[in-house]
Amino acid sequence: MKTSSRTAGWKAVAWGGLWAGMGDYIFALSFYGWKPGVFQTVAGGLIGREAALAGGVATFLLGTALHFVIAGIWAGIFWVLAKWIPLLVRGWVVAGMVYGLVVYLGMNCVVLPSSALNVPVRWPPMVSWPAAAHVVLVGLPIAGVVRRVGCGG
Repeated sequence: MKTSSRTAGWKAVAWGGLWAGMGDYIFALSFYGWKPGVFQTVAGGLIGREAALAGGVATFLLGTALHFVIAGIWAGIFWVLAKWIPLLVRGWVVAGMVYGLVVYLGMNCVVLPSSALNVPVRWPPMVSWPAAAHVVLVGLPIAGVVRRVGCGG
């Protein structure tokens, strides 16, 4: 029996967001340091940097939750795109790698500048550990999950 489109979409968001979120979470803590400020800064995108850094464990947990919500949103976007462009599922490895760079650019050029962090719009370094991490730990898991759960219908 085929999975309904709605069920496939929720699975893509949940599992894609979880896998991509975990990969990026571990990378961020490893790359930037195992300290609460890493994910308090994520909360700062919503409530401002000063409030987030002063918030202790509560803002660390808020930042962690927001991190996974954002990963789920990126997974949902890929799932919707894959419904429209089946090549993204057939060529999921290349599509996932490219999508990882799209996420990396989207976060740095749209999400962060639009947040309460007041980060200026900037083109991030494309040859860097964070860019590579988005390719391998964000884009590939999302594309792999979407390939696995399908687009429903």
